Amino acid sequence: MVGGKWWCFGNRSSGDDVGDLDPIVLVSGIGGTILNSKPKSWFGITTRVWVRILLADLEFRKRVWSLYNPETGYTEALDDSSDLVIPQDDYGLYAIDILDPSLLIKLLHLTDVYHFHDMIDMLVNHGYKKGTTLFGYGYDFRQSNRIEQLIDGLKEKLETAYTASGGRKVNLISHSMGGLLVSCFISLHSDVFAKYVNKWITIATPFQGAPGCINDSLLTGLQFVEGLQSYFFVGRWSMHQLLVQCPSIYEMLPNPEFKWKKQPEILVWKKDIENGEDSVKLETYGTSGSVGLFEEALKDNVIEYNKKTIPLPFNYDIYKWAATTRKMLNSVQLPQGIEFYNIYGTSLDTPFDVCYGSEMDPINDPTDICSTLPEYSYVDGDGTVPAESAMADGFDAKERAGIPGAHRALLRDELVFEYIRKWLGIQEPSISRVKTSKIVDVGSA
Repeated sequence: MVGGKWWCFGNRSSGDDVGDLDPIVLVSGIGGTILNSKPKSWFGITTRVWVRILLADLEFRKRVWSLYNPETGYTEALDDSSDLVIPQDDYGLYAIDILDPSLLIKLLHLTDVYHFHDMIDMLVNHGYKKGTTLFGYGYDFRQSNRIEQLIDGLKEKLETAYTASGGRKVNLISHSMGGLLVSCFISLHSDVFAKYVNKWITIATPFQGAPGCINDSLLTGLQFVEGLQSYFFVGRWSMHQLLVQCPSIYEMLPNPEFKWKKQPEILVWKKDIENGEDSVKLETYGTSGSVGLFEEALKDNVIEYNKKTIPLPFNYDIYKWAATTRKMLNSVQLPQGIEFYNIYGTSLDTPFDVCYGSEMDPINDPTDICSTLPEYSYVDGDGTVPAESAMADGFDAKERAGIPGAHRALLRDELVFEYIRKWLGIQEPSISRVKTSKIVDVGSA
């Protein structure tokens, strides 16, 4: 069984025929793919390092922390005894389904890590068959959206789906940053995209960036899981040390060429000395001017790894690389004949401007920002991506739909599913076809 393990996964569908269904490839966003740490030696155990709840922070620091290599353009793990790999089980679906598929998480049903799970169930219940008309594409989300490894992987997945379905064109469904990856693919391989793709549905994509969340991610980090379970997960500071070396994050900075209704800003209340007396002033940084603030705030940022002190400043090499990616994204054109649909989240307070310090408690030094919790100004969106950014795809869309919902929760939203079924022309399933999905851990700890 190529791409899957019959003893690990339920087939989730009935019938061997392809029927009238065009194949679907699901493309995840940042943080939406399982990462395994695989020993380079013959000995050792492959370990799931993202996503995991138990021992998450410890394993993350040891195996996932990385440095950007400007000579190759890749971010490379500090752990030189292992490689970070994407599990390919279940035709690519396993890696983007339940991000921590351990028994405890499934028993507790922690929906924060139930990624494409509900959508996979919905599609299978409507007749899609794994390995024939349903595939997943997970990838190393630390890397640039235009890096060869990711682009070649998507090309291979499209070819596989096209061939397995008997030469039927593919319908792509992407989430979040996955939409930027697809856009980069179009820019680099427009002819291949036109050959293999019929429709593209994108969900919650930060086409013009995610100002509040990404600016703050580079300065103070990101909490992927909220609530009580966050105490058992990767910490905000640990995540921060990875993100400052990830091209993908820099590529989601707010687009300085986009005509925002209001330009996103970073505000810092700073302690100052005027005429020999202490004073407080509010400094404002726009999309271009924020680079100087990033450099100042992160100039002393370091980690301790294997008894070595490793500097992790704002990486100007990554910033220049990401600026080239942004030029690609600004000029990409959808090939003729491709039907494009856009779902974006609304009705939630979504970070836009970010403020550090206050008039009563100002920042003494820019480096203090990295240990300061921000205050936000908010706009409408999905809690992560402003609706203004997500709907500004620049393509000739067949239809766009603003749906109330949170960024990751849109992947399990029934109204989203209604639009997907409508755009794909899916008929309601027969009762005999409906089955419950099965996802198990395939040996990763």
